Amino acid sequence: MSVQDIITTPVMLTAIPVFFLCVFAEIIAVRYFNQRGSLHATDDGVSIFMGLFSVVSNGAAAFLTLSMLVWAQQFQSYALPLTWTTLIACFVLDDLRYYVHHRIAHRCRWPWAMHIIHHSSQRFSFAVALRQGWTKHFTGTTVLKVPLVLIGFDPIMVIFCGALNAVYQFFLHTETIGKLPRWFEAIFNTPSHHRVHHGKNPQYLDANYAGTLIIWDRLFGTFVAEDMADRPRYGLVKDFETYNPFKVFIHEYWGILKDILKPGLRLHHRLLYVIAPPGWSHDGSRQTSRDIKRAAGILKSSPTSQPAE
Repeated sequence: MSVQDIITTPVMLTAIPVFFLCVFAEIIAVRYFNQRGSLHATDDGVSIFMGLFSVVSNGAAAFLTLSMLVWAQQFQSYALPLTWTTLIACFVLDDLRYYVHHRIAHRCRWPWAMHIIHHSSQRFSFAVALRQGWTKHFTGTTVLKVPLVLIGFDPIMVIFCGALNAVYQFFLHTETIGKLPRWFEAIFNTPSHHRVHHGKNPQYLDANYAGTLIIWDRLFGTFVAEDMADRPRYGLVKDFETYNPFKVFIHEYWGILKDILKPGLRLHHRLLYVIAPPGWSHDGSRQTSRDIKRAAGILKSSPTSQPAE
């Protein structure tokens, strides 16, 4: 067992039974008490399977991130002590780190190939919260944890705060909870804010990347409030219809491979099929999220929307 497992296992062993209890309670609330939400046993089964397998696959590769953080620790000029103040500071800064990671994961195709799994369901429920990617330690965005170690936080504290953030985010994935008190909605991420993030309506694309604190979206201009008159439609702008979890996992990676192997492309085109935003194409035959928003009149047209030569 790795050090990361030792840190996160107590958190997850406590959280996982609560997760499944919430999944069951939500099903009961929707089926028997007419609460808002949808039921689909097969879709829930795919989500739960992918979540359980992600624990195994990501746990097996956790040493990659842990080793990187431990290596970075030698370059600290000062080691911060473990106190309530430093723990809270670490959590807040790690939440900002998560915002940056999450935004990159929607704007760069390589990490999106992992994150697309979480958005692949056309429903929104506690079970969907469990639908996680299997390759998070290979996206490249785990390097964003390094600055937290360099400024003095212990790698164990950084990993612990990340685990707490992940637990909080589970409870955002439900339609049965409406809007919470205004002060809470102003500071924290909520089910209402996260429903927007999962929406494929043009006005909801590229919005609400927050983990725990919605203040980052408000600060960086990516916040969009849920419009109760135009509720989010969930899924991808181009959904793929399959309940095979392995096809869900491989879908975007396979798409990247097919694109970079197309004949007649320039080298930079092949590179852009890996790192450009999802939907980018060398000939402009596809649409990125920003293209979709421009077509809907939400963004003004700009020269950057033209295909690369």
